[in-house]
Amino acid sequence: MGLMSKILGGTGTSRRTDDYAELDAADVDTTAETAQREVRIARIGEKQDVIEIKDAVYDGDIVIADITRHTTKDRTMEHISDELKQVANEVGGDIVQKDDDQLIISPSGVAISRERLGR
Repeated sequence: MGLMSKILGGTGTSRRTDDYAELDAADVDTTAETAQREVRIARIGEKQDVIEIKDAVYDGDIVIADITRHTTKDRTMEHISDELKQVANEVGGDIVQKDDDQLIISPSGVAISRERLGR
C-alpha cells in the first residue's frame, strides 16, 4: 500500500493506526519562503472549537477538521456545519465533508474537488 493509499484509505478497507506513516517534522526545511496560505489541522470536540477554525479561514488558510467526536446526525454537528458553511460563503470559499470524519474548509480562491484522485 502506497503512502497516498495510507492517507486516503483504499476502497472497502478499514483504517488502522498502523496504516498511517509517522512523519518527522525535523526533516522539513522551515527556513523556506513564508507561505501566503497554510493548511491547518483542527479537531472539533466542542462548539467553541469553531472559533479558531473561523479565524483561520478568514485569514486565508485551509482547514482540515477532524469531526470524529460527532456523528453527522448530531444536532451539535449540524450547528457547527451550518456555521462553517456560512463562513465559507462569506469569504467566497468552499467546504466539503470527507466521509464521516473530516470537514475541509477553504478560503476564497481555493476550490475543493469532489472527485478523488486515482481509484
